[in-house]
Amino acid sequence: MPRVRLPATVSGGRPGRPCTVRLGQHFLRHQEDALRIIAVLAPEPQQRIVEIGSGQGALTRPLLDRLQRLDAIEKDWQLAMALQLPGLHIHRADAVRFDYRSLARRRGGPLRLVGNLPYAITAPLLFRLLSMADIVTDMLFMVQREVAARAAAIPGHHGYGRLSVMLQRCCVVQPVFELPPAAFVPPPRVYSTLLRLVPHSCPVADRVDPTLYAELVRRAFTARRKTLRNALRGTVDAAHIAAAGLDGQARPEQLSPADYARLAVVLGGQH
Repeated sequence: MPRVRLPATVSGGRPGRPCTVRLGQHFLRHQEDALRIIAVLAPEPQQRIVEIGSGQGALTRPLLDRLQRLDAIEKDWQLAMALQLPGLHIHRADAVRFDYRSLARRRGGPLRLVGNLPYAITAPLLFRLLSMADIVTDMLFMVQREVAARAAAIPGHHGYGRLSVMLQRCCVVQPVFELPPAAFVPPPRVYSTLLRLVPHSCPVADRVDPTLYAELVRRAFTARRKTLRNALRGTVDAAHIAAAGLDGQARPEQLSPADYARLAVVLGGQH
């Protein structure tokens, strides 16, 4: 049956100056790279897919060839207005502040997120999306290579830190492939990595107050070179650490996401 396309719409905001440079956007240059990303995503026509940062449409156009509808979030009004394509609904908004829960309700279920992210918003966007993992099926983002390495780092290894712990508590983290600077316009000074994040359920972490967990991890890695006992002094005492089955002399970078979850459970009085 032929696919029926909905008319293109743009919602939110007013025309303004383009913010491409300020946001640090680097657009995909080659169609084959866009198609590689889409091959990993493997979209189905009826799926609820949201593109973050539609930009000049390098991913948008081939995605629409495979979908009945595509939601896209684009902060730059001029870029949004240039993408008047059948089946495309552009939300002119800041992706970090966008109401994904409302969109999921309107679309009738969890969302799949994809995008070539501006480097400037990558970390705050990922932290924001962690709070909405229950309405996200998966995420596939092109990010700076160093960010992907930190996201996938394991305890005790270089790069393991707050981002690693926060992401791995909620998601399976999988770097997929890299692209060189020449794959983008303008070319960045770093390599980029396609990063797949698939939310999962962890029985221990599910019992954790997410705000408490996030604050515990933040405080620990603010003083990552100290021992756990000293890094969390004033918040966590030796009894809490022992009750969680942890070594107070360990450093924050040696603890797994599950270790932090157990400590948060104990600290929250839920054990």
